[in-house]
Amino acid sequence: MPPVYEGLTPDAVLDALDSAGWRGDGRMLALNSYENRVYQVNLEDESVVVAKFYRPNRWSDAQILEEHAFSTELAGREIPVVAPFAREGTTLHAFGGFRFAVYPRRGGRTPELESEEVLEWIGRFLGRIHAVGATAPFAERPALDLDAFGTEPRQWLLDSGMIPADVREAWQSVSAQALQRVAQAFSLAGPVRRIRLHGDVHAGNVLWTDRGPHFVDFDDARMGPAVQDLWMLLPGDRQGAMRSLKSLLDGYRRFQDFDARELALIEPLRTLRLLHYSAWIARRWDDPAFPAAFPWFNTQRYWQDRILELREQSAAMEEDPLPLP
Repeated sequence: MPPVYEGLTPDAVLDALDSAGWRGDGRMLALNSYENRVYQVNLEDESVVVAKFYRPNRWSDAQILEEHAFSTELAGREIPVVAPFAREGTTLHAFGGFRFAVYPRRGGRTPELESEEVLEWIGRFLGRIHAVGATAPFAERPALDLDAFGTEPRQWLLDSGMIPADVREAWQSVSAQALQRVAQAFSLAGPVRRIRLHGDVHAGNVLWTDRGPHFVDFDDARMGPAVQDLWMLLPGDRQGAMRSLKSLLDGYRRFQDFDARELALIEPLRTLRLLHYSAWIARRWDDPAFPAAFPWFNTQRYWQDRILELREQSAAMEEDPLPLP
């Protein structure tokens, strides 16, 4: 089976952009992205755009367009997100077997998450994003839940043969225990509200300028609990997490209510992300970019570390959740 992006040569990128009305001058820079392929491209009119070529067979056209519609809706409400350009009535284009979208280039630096002011500023915009996200559900994009991010990827890994035989039984046992704790936590939290989310709000997807933050890469947008877009911005130690959470929620609650029960989902959501991440790498192993970027993945040490990590997560899920500031 040929590599999934084998045909995406520099000429193909330029031809694809030209087919949709963006004529490059030949200068381009590949940006850091593993799931998709993303390029900064200089155009003949001296402007610069960012072109994202979607990984085949991950999302349907309808799911991609729903993500685009969400970010476009947010941008239309003057929330600082980077939404795709529309040409000829669509934001999704196709050329040479690839689907792609074109975005304005928006620079920025990593936000200083140690700053209370920065966190409050980010929290205000997350509150605004969620206020919009709560007005209607996604119809096409899936939800972030135990099955999609825990049960299914765990079983896929067990069936894949990628876990070394001498640690497979231990990983199977500890991952089952961790998912049991996740299920218990969600059951105790009760029916928390699911809204449209960014889905992957970490420091790399929040770019900072003198005018404040802007949010990029809605590729993982899903339905889920609001806390999913908050917890990745918190430091690992409990006291630091409490301080950072207070700053985030001081901004967030100016625009959107926050359900305190969701704080009990932080460690369960972290556990699901860890399981999903291992399966994500394994599923992409036939893409040459992945063995090159993650050479340690299929080693015994990697899986031993994951066993320890899941044991620690099971213990963390036994602790009291962070208090509501």
